Amino acid sequence: PPTPTTPTTAASAAPAAETPSPSAPPASPPSQKPGTVRLPGGGTATLVRKDLGPGGELPIPADLGQATWWGAELDAASGASVFAGHVNWRGATGPFAELWTARIGTDVTIVDSAGRTWRYRISQLVTVHKSDLPARADYLFGQSGPHRVVLVTCGGRWVGGADGYEENRVVTADPI
Repeated sequence: PPTPTTPTTAASAAPAAETPSPSAPPASPPSQKPGTVRLPGGGTATLVRKDLGPGGELPIPADLGQATWWGAELDAASGASVFAGHVNWRGATGPFAELWTARIGTDVTIVDSAGRTWRYRISQLVTVHKSDLPARADYLFGQSGPHRVVLVTCGGRWVGGADGYEENRVVTADPI
């Protein structure tokens, strides 16, 4: 006589599925110190609050690892918080060199001196010849309109003198 068998079902006929092994959690960026800005590639600079120069020029930092901050506070409802940093200094590359390879949709994180984290997403990338910057300053750095962060560095061809480089990279990021 035939031997009783367990009916075959689709589930029992299929080979046993492997149990997925837990994967490592995604790598998180290292913690960020208060009073710093972190760019999308991980470069970080210390924030130094400065006023505009006597001719209305944007202040530049005294050190490669610094970003000068001018304009709106981070909790402002309107206006630009402007951060300027060196692309390089005395033979070393600065964190703001990343602005030349930044992409729309990537994030910038700022931790203020009180330890609060502010996140922004890049929405605009502009390269401006230094001679055109004064005419575009209100549009790029103005204190009207919605709040945003504007990151600025130099680049392009080295021309020396007071200008240094012939272009500026201006990256705008909106709160998220």
